[in-house]
Amino acid sequence: MMLSKWVPRSISRRKWNLNNVQWFSSPIEMASKHGELRVFIVAGEVSGDSIASRLMASLKLLSPLPLRFSGVGGAKMSSEGLQSLFPIEDISVMGIWELLPHLYRFRVKLKETVEAAAIFEPHVVVTVDSKGFSFRFLKQLRAIYGQRKLYSAAHFHYVAPSFWAWKGGEARLGGLAAFVDHLLCILPNEDKICRSNGLAATFVGHPVLEDVLELNLRNNSSVHERWRAEGNGEDFRTKHAVPSGATVISLLPGSRVQEVTRMLPIFANTFELLKDTFPNLMTVIHVAPNEHVEKFIAGAVHRWPVPVVLIPGGSTQLRYDAFSVSTID
Repeated sequence: MMLSKWVPRSISRRKWNLNNVQWFSSPIEMASKHGELRVFIVAGEVSGDSIASRLMASLKLLSPLPLRFSGVGGAKMSSEGLQSLFPIEDISVMGIWELLPHLYRFRVKLKETVEAAAIFEPHVVVTVDSKGFSFRFLKQLRAIYGQRKLYSAAHFHYVAPSFWAWKGGEARLGGLAAFVDHLLCILPNEDKICRSNGLAATFVGHPVLEDVLELNLRNNSSVHERWRAEGNGEDFRTKHAVPSGATVISLLPGSRVQEVTRMLPIFANTFELLKDTFPNLMTVIHVAPNEHVEKFIAGAVHRWPVPVVLIPGGSTQLRYDAFSVSTID
């Protein structure tokens, strides 16, 4: 889907000046004047890096103009040509208690990102999930447009916040419209609820469906099998010497170091309790492509109570191959 189709009508059909902010009929129109489409894109965690990288790849195919990216992302976004301002791990924190020890660094990185975006002068800004960082970034950036008399880029946020889990969450959606021009939703009906509360939104589908489609197209599955994901279990057993009759449990401990350091010891204790009941017990741990997570897990498995296989993050095929041999995942 073209970005120009996502831009709300209030932006795409007007050309005016308000509070020293320059508005044009659409990002594409302004980009045409500059001979390129500048996209500033920010993902604050591993799942967002995957979503953003696919968006970048699609924009390369769809854009009528040469594209230039800037922003913050991880390994997958780097593979699409992004030179991240800093490692994604610098802002990958969860929850208020995990944030507090890193609050100064968080503020420094936020300021750095806002300033970099203003200097880049994007036509489009996309933030992916990580609402704590993303919404602060978009709000501060919109304020700068007016202060510096800059072109006001179209702001998109990909993955709606979990408003259905907030007390009074729906009523708070309208407030986002001050700095989010369009919300890209991954769950059905989220877009309708957003629009009914004054926030332009489009349902674009869940990324797990892209995982399934990518996997099955690679394996030349028939059209009727496209939405059923199956890995190659036999190949996985051979490569990783999984004995016949083994009870295999897949663990997905998370992508942020705070949650992994909290959860992995609990999982280790659980396997210590289970190993006598299941004598052929094995663990497959899916490791997110986060430098701090990788280091922590690599150290932790030296003391793991049962045989363990580490699966590096980023490979859809490997992930589903592991799932196919797992008794529990």
